[in-house]
Amino acid sequence: MKTTEVVLGLKENWKQFTLLVIINAFVGGMIGLERTIIPQIAEADFGMAAKTAILSFIVVFGITKAITNYYTGALANRLGRKKLLVIGWLFALPVPIMLIYAPDWNWIIAANILLGINQGLTWSSTVVMKIDLVGEKNRGFAMGLNEFSGYVTLAAIAFLTGWIANNYGLRPYPFYVGIGLSVMGLLMSLLFIKDTHKHVLLEGTSSNIPKLKKIFWETTWQHKELGSITQAGLINNLNDGMVWGLFPLLLASKDFDLHDIGIIVATYPAIWGIGQLFTGKMADRYCKKTLLFWGMLLQGISLLAMIWANSFQEYIILSSLLGIGTAIVYPTFLAAISDYTHPEQRPKSIGIFRLWRDLGYAIGAVLTGLIADLFGLIAPVIAIGLLTVLSSLIVRYRMSCPSKISTLPVNLELLNSRISATN
Repeated sequence: MKTTEVVLGLKENWKQFTLLVIINAFVGGMIGLERTIIPQIAEADFGMAAKTAILSFIVVFGITKAITNYYTGALANRLGRKKLLVIGWLFALPVPIMLIYAPDWNWIIAANILLGINQGLTWSSTVVMKIDLVGEKNRGFAMGLNEFSGYVTLAAIAFLTGWIANNYGLRPYPFYVGIGLSVMGLLMSLLFIKDTHKHVLLEGTSSNIPKLKKIFWETTWQHKELGSITQAGLINNLNDGMVWGLFPLLLASKDFDLHDIGIIVATYPAIWGIGQLFTGKMADRYCKKTLLFWGMLLQGISLLAMIWANSFQEYIILSSLLGIGTAIVYPTFLAAISDYTHPEQRPKSIGIFRLWRDLGYAIGAVLTGLIADLFGLIAPVIAIGLLTVLSSLIVRYRMSCPSKISTLPVNLELLNSRISATN
């Protein structure tokens, strides 16, 4: 590609963007592989009863993915996005095979370490590459499409594996799907994806966003906007970690069979995924603080309302509302982080945000397991629902709604010199 042909925009880069959307669907499908049936395998195949022990696979997944997110962001400019994407898929290849043949719970833990590395490398890479391609104008919409592809496929695979398990057993058949996903993801990434470093250099010549001096601490908390976004991301995945690990067990305790559990569990990420086709574009048009506040508040209220739910219909409604709340915030998180970071620092800042966000999986699983073992399955729903409401209030009172961030004219001479320096 010649220097003069490097352009930003969704329309201008639609082919690469579409390929990245498809690849991210495979990434989401790898999580959906476990979503419905791993807690059931823990009880049925390994005789595990303690909720803390059962949720240990989410703890190691969350910690591994969080750390990998950080290093993906730190290495994106140095090694290139495509290399990290391909490496991520190599880590996915053994996962379904390990889940099929696992003789004890340690194999499940080991598989989730590999899955966490896979998710951190692949999902972070596709996020950064899409943001690189589209520029500022359609950033929210781009993130909506990205998360839509990942979470709708997650939901579809969660439902599919639940159906397969209900009809043919928990192992091995549900995990054959994962073999196909990992092979297709690797081949597409290797053969068809191009790196986006020239696009980020182009955007850097026209950005007037000041660079962060202490990028880790400012993204974590010190910067009012970035810190508010990061804490909300952590709490969002904290409650998702609870839903992932506790929901199937809670529903099973209320005598729902695997078929109904699969539908209810899949409804939440399905609404979450589909909703982002609309909420992503909203993040380009409306104040991101407002979207984050209402999205987190709706999540908290939906979780607390589950205390009184009993019927299939009630859980479908609440899962849908929880999905809507998550759909509102998820593309907004990444679009908002990008608004407050210079293009050259963006991969690092996104990596730091995703570090804390995905640590929410581990924190949520530990809290859920400890509280459930001590006080029963309803108690963690109350505790984490209240934490989610508190997170929405932090956004409400700490963030602001700034005017549109302006850009400077593109300096083509500077762009040429930067690209030459990288070649």
